[in-house]
Amino acid sequence: MARVKRGILKIKKRTAILKEAKGFKWGRKNRKKAAEEALLHASGHAYVGRKQKKKDFRQLWQVRLNAALKEDNLKYSDFINKLKKSNILLNRKVLSELANQEPAIFNQILKEIKIKL
Repeated sequence: MARVKRGILKIKKRTAILKEAKGFKWGRKNRKKAAEEALLHASGHAYVGRKQKKKDFRQLWQVRLNAALKEDNLKYSDFINKLKKSNILLNRKVLSELANQEPAIFNQILKEIKIKL
């Protein structure tokens, strides 16, 4: 059986790892072992970051809604409760965008809530 030399595959794998680690600082951008470990940690942080991003945006929408509702002397929790009871199915993202960019439409939603309850 002939001997198999794997130098080409090893170089290909190394270049792929270093290409992915491009932009990292110090030796992590040009040393394979350091780059592999940095990528391992980076992928873990990226996973957590994607979850954190969703949490941060939901928090932002809640703050925006609460600020818009303070003008009508209504608390955020009461507003969400009344929305559910009046069967208005708009999520927090849409509501915060309406409160921020289309205050007239947001005021109509508030009137609907007050009429139904």
